Amino acid sequence: MKDTINDKSADTCLPGGLISADQWTLPQTSVRRSLKDAIQYALSQLQAGVSQAEDPFESMDDLPELSGIQKKRLAPEPDYGRQAEAIASGVQQARSEGSLSREVVCLVAPPFSGLQQSLARFEELAEPGLLDGSGEKWRIIGPPDTLSFSAKEACDWWDEQDLSTPWVITELADFWLRSLSGLALVKELFRRIAIGETGAGILGCSSWCWRYWGQYLENAQMSPWTPAPMDAERLGVWFTYLASGKGRSEIVARMTGDGLYVLPLAEKDKTKSNKKRKYSSFLRDLAATSRGNPGVALAIWQRSLRAKPDDEAKLDEADEKTEKQSRAADCWVVPLGKLSLPSMPQSKESVTGFILHGLLLHNGLNMSSLELVTGVSTYELSLVLSRLKRAELAACDETDGRWQVTAIGYPTVRRHLQGWGFPLDQF
Repeated sequence: MKDTINDKSADTCLPGGLISADQWTLPQTSVRRSLKDAIQYALSQLQAGVSQAEDPFESMDDLPELSGIQKKRLAPEPDYGRQAEAIASGVQQARSEGSLSREVVCLVAPPFSGLQQSLARFEELAEPGLLDGSGEKWRIIGPPDTLSFSAKEACDWWDEQDLSTPWVITELADFWLRSLSGLALVKELFRRIAIGETGAGILGCSSWCWRYWGQYLENAQMSPWTPAPMDAERLGVWFTYLASGKGRSEIVARMTGDGLYVLPLAEKDKTKSNKKRKYSSFLRDLAATSRGNPGVALAIWQRSLRAKPDDEAKLDEADEKTEKQSRAADCWVVPLGKLSLPSMPQSKESVTGFILHGLLLHNGLNMSSLELVTGVSTYELSLVLSRLKRAELAACDETDGRWQVTAIGYPTVRRHLQGWGFPLDQF
């Protein structure tokens, strides 16, 4: 029985496809290469045969950050419709191979992986019956307006939801609050899934929420699946895919300080004129810094990119060239060590950790719900959240007043929660 789901549609928009959650591993940093990998890397660099003295390079450290147009062209947000198709194809393949036998598939991923946005597109799938052969469209089940239920009220609420036809819950964290009356809906849902009272379904869940419920309902044994972690090669494939949409040519990205190449990937770059290229370890280090999280990696990638002010008009011209080697670079990449990334504000108060952990546990909360699950007063919440916002560690959605940890700040938040002794997700 295979632990990995591979599909052609997932090669670029979902590199690595889906894997069993217990097969997930943390991408390694560049200093932790295997011996074989290190030797191969060193040989490839020696074969480049070009020293800095032989290939003089003018530092690009002072270039400005990307404009909105440049960012949209060079590092755009993912197409979640395509990712939904890739997820559906992967799950269908797993069923055909016998790797998945349950009616309900649990998909778990760390924050900013794009899983929730992708599952929200399942109602738009071109082949609605792909996963179960019924031909019926998938229906999104959203949470109720209030999450305080007794056991009987929770049972009655689920009775009103049609779980006999294909259904999708995009984010389980939206169905509960960590309070005495806020657990009933999820407990009843898991009970029905465990005893087979539902039809085909897909249950999406953030990794922090799953960490809580995996311990609370240890006997449920849901055997979740997750997108494969973004290692260096997968990040390179994905960034190239994002920037090369609508038939554009592959982008060329080089480091600002020394001109080493980041993109296009060396493995895809075998023409004779590319033998002299030297490559940076940036993608490998980015994969480790982001812990293989695509949304976090993309946020850092967007911040690391630079371009000359007059390059905006040249992007479309570059698309018309068939020889990407004929241009020096579409964009330049600032080393991770020189990037200005969010840091945790100094504070003697312990409430910061409780607030951040609560936001991750519930995939974001408004002020009233955050006060309920943390026990922190609205007054103190407003002060702490204001500091976290200025530090780029948290942000508020103006449409619904929901606070969330930011993608760019997530590595800092997770690291500090670990230092403060909070239980962490497995990713």
